[in-house]
Amino acid sequence: MEPLNDHRYWYELRTWHFSNDAQQQLTETWLRQAFLPALNRAGHHPIGVFNETQTQGTARLFMLIPYPDLKTFAALEARLAADSTYTMAAAPYLQAPATSPAYERIDSFLLHAFRHMPAIEVPEKKQRLFELRCYESPSESAGQKKITMFNDAGEIDIFKRIGARPVFFGETVIGERQPNLIYMLCFDNMDDHDARWKTFGSDPDWQRLKGMDEYSDARLITRITRTFLTPTDYSQI
Repeated sequence: MEPLNDHRYWYELRTWHFSNDAQQQLTETWLRQAFLPALNRAGHHPIGVFNETQTQGTARLFMLIPYPDLKTFAALEARLAADSTYTMAAAPYLQAPATSPAYERIDSFLLHAFRHMPAIEVPEKKQRLFELRCYESPSESAGQKKITMFNDAGEIDIFKRIGARPVFFGETVIGERQPNLIYMLCFDNMDDHDARWKTFGSDPDWQRLKGMDEYSDARLITRITRTFLTPTDYSQI
């Protein structure tokens, strides 16, 4: 892993799991009226909040929070506790009874941004479909080699050139199914998604990288998970 004291942002990727609509409504009211405003007051922006488009079982809500450094990440809960405006607005969510909780569970990943894309890039605010991709690797060294492929070998540059708009790239430092990396691309809709990936697949630079044994998926990747998301009306991404 690269040194932790460079200029790259840190990201928290949270996922709420809901068993009913009432839970999601309570959580989204808290996000809209309490949590996002408090995060913005504390200097965190832009914040992304996304609904899953193709749910399998329980509904999920995703949130992306940027942090300039780990000290800021560690200080968040204390800042929220000292924010009386937040604690008042957040009370229905924070004090939800065990018999009627605001969610079933929360998953959280701490990610470190890639050198070649050290901060979130916010796409144009128009119709948007986001694809969240997680690449699991068979070993730490294979995971680092895949990150090198994105950074130094130019895979991120290919995405940008063919119009698959990257939002962030992050290495998972704390979270499940490690070693892995997670990134997000933005498209206009699913037709645009399919067309951009087709262009990517036939791009000469990608064909060259794909043909290099050191960067083959067979060496570097054991599993790819894709999740399609749409932004909420209060998302800042």
